[in-house]
Amino acid sequence: MTDFDIEHITFDIDDVQTHATLNDKLTNWPVVYLIDGANAETNQTSQVRRRQRAHGIHRPRIYVGETGNALARMRQHHENEVKRDLEQVRVIIDETFNKSACLDLESQLIGWCQGDGTFQVLNRNAGLVDADYFDRETYRKRFHEIFERLRAEGVFTHSIPEIENSELFKLSPFKSLTTDQSVAIEQILETLSADRAAQRGSTIVVQGDPGTGKTIVAIYLIKLLRDIGNTSDDDLFEMNSLFSDFFAGEHREALQHMDIGIVVPQQSLRTSMRRVFKSIPNMREVKVLTPFDVGSGDDYYDLLLVDEAHRLGQRANQSSGTQNKKFIDINTKLFGEDDLHYTQLDWIRARSTNQILLIDADQTVRPSDLPTPTLRSVLDAACRGDRLLRLTSQLRVKGGSDYIEYVGRLLSDEPPAPKSFGDAYDLRFFDDLGEMHEEIRKRDAEVGLSRLVAGFAWPWNSKNDKSVPDIVEDGVALQWNWAQTDWIASPHAIDQVGSIHTVQGYELNYAGVIIGRDLQLDRSTGRLMFSRDDYYDKKGKENNAQLGITYSDEELLKFVRNIYRVLMTRGMLGTYVYVCDAELKERLKSLVPSRQER
Repeated sequence: MTDFDIEHITFDIDDVQTHATLNDKLTNWPVVYLIDGANAETNQTSQVRRRQRAHGIHRPRIYVGETGNALARMRQHHENEVKRDLEQVRVIIDETFNKSACLDLESQLIGWCQGDGTFQVLNRNAGLVDADYFDRETYRKRFHEIFERLRAEGVFTHSIPEIENSELFKLSPFKSLTTDQSVAIEQILETLSADRAAQRGSTIVVQGDPGTGKTIVAIYLIKLLRDIGNTSDDDLFEMNSLFSDFFAGEHREALQHMDIGIVVPQQSLRTSMRRVFKSIPNMREVKVLTPFDVGSGDDYYDLLLVDEAHRLGQRANQSSGTQNKKFIDINTKLFGEDDLHYTQLDWIRARSTNQILLIDADQTVRPSDLPTPTLRSVLDAACRGDRLLRLTSQLRVKGGSDYIEYVGRLLSDEPPAPKSFGDAYDLRFFDDLGEMHEEIRKRDAEVGLSRLVAGFAWPWNSKNDKSVPDIVEDGVALQWNWAQTDWIASPHAIDQVGSIHTVQGYELNYAGVIIGRDLQLDRSTGRLMFSRDDYYDKKGKENNAQLGITYSDEELLKFVRNIYRVLMTRGMLGTYVYVCDAELKERLKSLVPSRQER
């Protein structure tokens, strides 16, 4: 491929016109450009910029675009009040560029800018699909060269691996969508538009396995709806992408002026999402809520999205007496009585006109989660109303859907035939916990975000005394996660073990999964068993006195299987497995490649 060039132009239309007379590719060639509000902060050291961002100091703004006529597009931008005060244009010119390559580079740069955090990204996310095109891998190598050139000029502070491991990137709304994600979002927009025009409520369900991008759909959709709501006729020249039709006419009228919130049951993910939303100008007003926030608050929403909706709670003994009283007070406030069968899903429905529920019923991990009959009823109702959307493309795990299915079979009473995923996915069995920990350390040094995780099969002794170990196996002493929020990025995480409540909803590059003695194998029957004595999540095995439910070992086994299914699908690049129960160890050892076999 030929060398690329980056033209630097002051964001003044006369200056752009002058450059265009010297380079005809500014008027008749596919290019990618960046317009930024560069100032003194841009030229400061990386350390100073990180400190400024940590303290919430205003960041300069940037817009990334692609066009076949840079001169005409700059004229349009110059007439836009939001961009008129930006100072500098960088135009990336490559003689091999075509429309597909430019769209891809535009998408990559927008995502990297958001994940890096140096600039506030002004772009909309009106619908880029992760489409293949001729020689894409060669172009993407060139994109990395372009990134490094821009990084040297101060556009980026971090490296690509650092950016792509950050929560700003992983929870960014600036994603290239898979085909089924784009179809789901288009159908959601059409349904919402029709329902709001008819002044009727609806419940839309998005169902998908781990790693199919349910959270991405939720975040992307929120940004898209906010963009639609804030678009004026002057902005429509930019609308030439997948969801352009929703930015005009009856669709825009129906989708404007929406009060939107997102409910996230897990504390850690909720905290991360709030931080990301604060970094995006058009999303700062969107509330990231607990179910209790929704029920006890006075706000009514046009739309509530619920991430991990299967983790909403039913009536059960809460974590504190205060929470128990809140459950009673909310039921009474919303429904006039404290009926024991009201769930947090009922609160969501009572406080919003429209709901979008993102569900994987196989990720329920506690008896207090929504019961299976309730989830089945929600799915059936959505199916009957043509409001059930399924995601199937595997985004997280490089082993793809085959790996997800294989994990399900590994944790069943009918194990699969032995299988290796070769170079596609690094699945390994370890006999020695110390060796697995060392390999996780190596992967973390190489690519970052590599952690040990485990089922709740050991007491949390270190919660009150940081000097004592929690997990002791093979002469290795480990502790549970110290941090309750953002543990994965915390300073000592590599030497700690994350629980299901810390990592559900997050991505790792490599996960070292410790399967404790809460999950065992009965050699005589060949069936998996739950060991109540080896399970230390009090809320995970607590009977439901309020509803008069006593949970059998077989019922609790379902939750423990789900826990290990979730843990074994966190790693994007690989999963390492260590098993404590001797009988189960022998079974999985015969089904999962060992370290020596790879």
